[in-house]
Amino acid sequence: MLSSLATAVAAAPCAFGYGAPFVGWWWIFIPIFWILVFVLIFGFFGRRWRRAAIARGGYGGWGPHGSTRSAEQTLAQRYANGDIDEQEYRARLEVLRANRDSA
Repeated sequence: MLSSLATAVAAAPCAFGYGAPFVGWWWIFIPIFWILVFVLIFGFFGRRWRRAAIARGGYGGWGPHGSTRSAEQTLAQRYANGDIDEQEYRARLEVLRANRDSA
């Protein structure tokens, strides 16, 4: 009785074909699966975080109000550098402020 139990226990790993489970080349799929799961989770939540930051006006002035403020600053800098004259500066500033008010 004891010898047949010992034989059954010793032969159990052979029942899987090539030894115990997770032995062989295909074990690499388990970490690849979990890496993909984490990439998808972080990608999804990262995208939501970036969109929320943009909507709040984050990322250097992007957003509904930050972009207009940044455009006005750029326009003022161009006027200060002498790239545009006063008439063009005032015309473009008026357009920017009209677009800001309509948005």
